[in-house]
Amino acid sequence: MIDQLLQMSVIVGIITTGVRLATPFLLAALGEMFDQRAGVYNLGVEGIMMMGAFVGFWVALRSGSPWWGILAAIAVGIFMGLLMGFISITLQAEQGISGIGLYMFGVGLAGYLFRITVGYITGIEGFQPISIPYLSDIPILGQILFNHNWMVYFAFLMVPVSWFVLFKTTWGLKIRSAGMTPEAADTLGLSVVAIRYTCLVIGSIAAALAGAFLTLGHTNMYADNISAGRGFIAVALVYFGRWSPWGILGGALFFSLVDALQLWVQVLGLQIPYEFAVMAPYVLTILALTVAARQIWGPAALGKPFNREGD
Repeated sequence: MIDQLLQMSVIVGIITTGVRLATPFLLAALGEMFDQRAGVYNLGVEGIMMMGAFVGFWVALRSGSPWWGILAAIAVGIFMGLLMGFISITLQAEQGISGIGLYMFGVGLAGYLFRITVGYITGIEGFQPISIPYLSDIPILGQILFNHNWMVYFAFLMVPVSWFVLFKTTWGLKIRSAGMTPEAADTLGLSVVAIRYTCLVIGSIAAALAGAFLTLGHTNMYADNISAGRGFIAVALVYFGRWSPWGILGGALFFSLVDALQLWVQVLGLQIPYEFAVMAPYVLTILALTVAARQIWGPAALGKPFNREGD
């Protein structure tokens, strides 16, 4: 059994699959990082992913173009972000409960719409891999890193872009101020409400794109529970990565590689119970979060409503 896993072709296959599977985690977690850096945590990421997955799939199915599906998923992300913002920022409802409500709304609505508009499993033409000239020809490394569809490249590109925006721009400083000391930010003339709304919309767009990747860039189909808890894992990765894009990248790769390993274990037909293989990535993620939690810190105003009048 170990000999099969240690074959070079299998190792390369596992890593290649892991890189691809990291895409939805990266997109959703980076978006959630901006939410939390601004002082809002959104537990509705899973529901937004499901809505992005379905709407992206349905529009691509009807239009024949996955690009229209991407635009539709972005529109869904904007709507869900504004909805979460209205409930948790304007109405100042408890953010955890608001997020769970958004999750239930998204998952339920996506499943309902799928049943009344499609009702059966069907495939679509999704995004095809793009081999980067010269780089894809590099032995082993080319296959692992440079032979994916554009959404994979985009997700990994967003890691340094997010880091630069968050830590090297004035807008990033405003976001961090809104999450650490919103009262001080307000006295400097910053609109904490506008910053939080903007970050929620950006985070929700990223989550919707993460869902759209599952249907347009990975499976090329839609099924109930296609996100399979990835939204909640993305929220956990923000804590695991200590609100840093690079930390989130490490956590996303860790989880996706373990997930890829369990898939290959099933493909190779190794004598390991199916349930244990599926459970392995989630168990290891919980253990990793348990270790990381000992030194976790977060934005000081995370989860706290901002009331300018101080009522």
